[in-house]
Amino acid sequence: MKQVICINWGTKYGPLYINRLYGMVARNITPPFRFTCFCDNPENIRAEVDCQPLPEIDYEIPKAKTGIWPKSRLWGAALGDLQGPVLFLDLDVIVTGSLDSFFEAGAPEDVILTRNRVVVFEKLGQTSVFRFMAGGLKPLQDQFKSDPQGIAEEYRYEQRFVTRNAPGGVKFFPDGWVAHFRRDCRRPFPLNYVLPPKLPKGARIVIFAGHLNPQDAIDGRWSDAVPPRSPLAHLRAIGQRDRSGSLWRYLRHYIRPAPWVGEHWRP
Repeated sequence: MKQVICINWGTKYGPLYINRLYGMVARNITPPFRFTCFCDNPENIRAEVDCQPLPEIDYEIPKAKTGIWPKSRLWGAALGDLQGPVLFLDLDVIVTGSLDSFFEAGAPEDVILTRNRVVVFEKLGQTSVFRFMAGGLKPLQDQFKSDPQGIAEEYRYEQRFVTRNAPGGVKFFPDGWVAHFRRDCRRPFPLNYVLPPKLPKGARIVIFAGHLNPQDAIDGRWSDAVPPRSPLAHLRAIGQRDRSGSLWRYLRHYIRPAPWVGEHWRP
């Protein structure tokens, strides 16, 4: 059976994201499959989702400005009652094609990540889409809990720590399976003022690393801190921009609405 997992704590995402992620997975996977969400509150999550408590840990999550270190809960010796390979998905991804191949790549015991193409000169994985054996990352968690704060400060991002320290090393899913919205979908300046973001051919998952999320892409805005604007209105607002960023950054950080995101991102 194919096993897909996600994790949710706090109120940043919640049922809206969990329920939509389940819907996208169900439409793009060949049964049988199991969808498990490790969460601190199962209220309002659709009945098809197998909700399990957050895995217990015996260390404090580091206070860090970068990295999603609560994901380290998934690295323990036990992952609820799951056994075998699991495919982890971030809550804010959109599924645009079949997930079956993500379970067929490599050997069952392999740790397989999406290659991070944003950091060009470093062999780095992206843990937004991440396959591993349930319980197989226990050595990684043991290493992490020996000095959580120090490791968070040294590696900055949990994906770098996983890439460099996963037991047996890591492999990567084939290029093109996973697209990065900001890097692969949005148009470069000045085309971003004329054309909407594109869905790359062959992409099966689109990840939304950073502040921009699926709803922002649907609305046509860089983040929820900026109202949706027409191209002309965005250019007219240059004088109102955040002065901590450059003019070039302001011009690049504009997208037109992407209706195709909404077509996929639904329960």
